[in-house]
Amino acid sequence: MLVKLSTSALKQTRWYEYGVRFLLGGLATVLAGAVTTGFGVSVGGLFLALPAIFCASATLIESHERRAKEKAGLSGDRRGQQAAALDAAGAGLGSIGLAAFAAVFYVVVSTTVIGAFVAAILIWAAVSVSAWWLRRKLRITSRTTQTERMGPSARRRGLFP
Repeated sequence: MLVKLSTSALKQTRWYEYGVRFLLGGLATVLAGAVTTGFGVSVGGLFLALPAIFCASATLIESHERRAKEKAGLSGDRRGQQAAALDAAGAGLGSIGLAAFAAVFYVVVSTTVIGAFVAAILIWAAVSVSAWWLRRKLRITSRTTQTERMGPSARRRGLFP
């Protein structure tokens, strides 16, 4: 899959869907603030890692894909689920990069704040892209290995792409 920027999704999104995203993101932020007030910054910090708009994004992606397929006269349930799952996988890989960001920032911030941000952003990008690349390579290798084990008849029957 090629990673690219597409502005067409902005045209497909309805105004109230933006409202849902902002509302859920705001509620997640308020929740993190309330937990911090009640239990302290150590516990509250864990809740700041809560993906504030991921749940809203996943449901909106699923509904967009389903609607697009239904417009074409097809059932879009499976396609919507796959699109939401792909978004979740990307969020998971990004969270690995975020953990690397936090670790580098924690180590470097005692010397210089701006240097800590620069180093942490570079590490975040490198770790996130590396995780994406590794997942892609392992997935292709796994699929190839499964196809080889099943034999040529599996490919002819369409069991594997």
